[in-house]
Amino acid sequence: MDLTITTLEGKDAGKVQLSEEIFGLEPRDDILQRVVLWQLARRQQGTHQTLTRGEVARTGAKMYKQKGTGRARHHSARAPQFRGGGKAHGPVSRSHAHDLPKKVRALALRHALSAKVKASDLIIIDDLAAAEAKTKLLVSQFANLGLENALLIGGSEIDANFKLAASNIPNIDVLPVQGINVYDILRRGKLVLSKAAVEALEERFK
Repeated sequence: MDLTITTLEGKDAGKVQLSEEIFGLEPRDDILQRVVLWQLARRQQGTHQTLTRGEVARTGAKMYKQKGTGRARHHSARAPQFRGGGKAHGPVSRSHAHDLPKKVRALALRHALSAKVKASDLIIIDDLAAAEAKTKLLVSQFANLGLENALLIGGSEIDANFKLAASNIPNIDVLPVQGINVYDILRRGKLVLSKAAVEALEERFK
């Protein structure tokens, strides 16, 4: 599979041959969904916590005498049915993360890349670099390329000027190739790979 390489200025910079095993698969929604849920579960803080009747700060004395009042029998005001009492079966601090085989995660990444190719939402850029950190210039270059909502993946290190200029543009994410992931690929409309990123991905899945 051949794709045209362009520059940030929109000029033709040759062609690159993409591996069918990475960019030519038939995308499977079930695999993509599993990995997205796994990523979101790992991101969830899990710090939600409520006080049980054993933790709430309230007197433990018996509310009123057992007999003779004509009311229901109660012991502690910390019980969940009373205002100011503890919470019954409330959330507790825990990790929401769950296991997912490494092979499934790697397969999902290839399916996500293939989905972008199939939808014609993959753009190969010669080099993600800027001579100076000017956001206005980068915005005009992105407009020429039709990038309004995109994830840009560079090489092992992102050019400092490019990263600084792109950080102020809404709906534009910039990541090094080692940070590429299924959720970020799918949440953005376009996927932009540098030539170095393509080479690194093909080396990774060789």
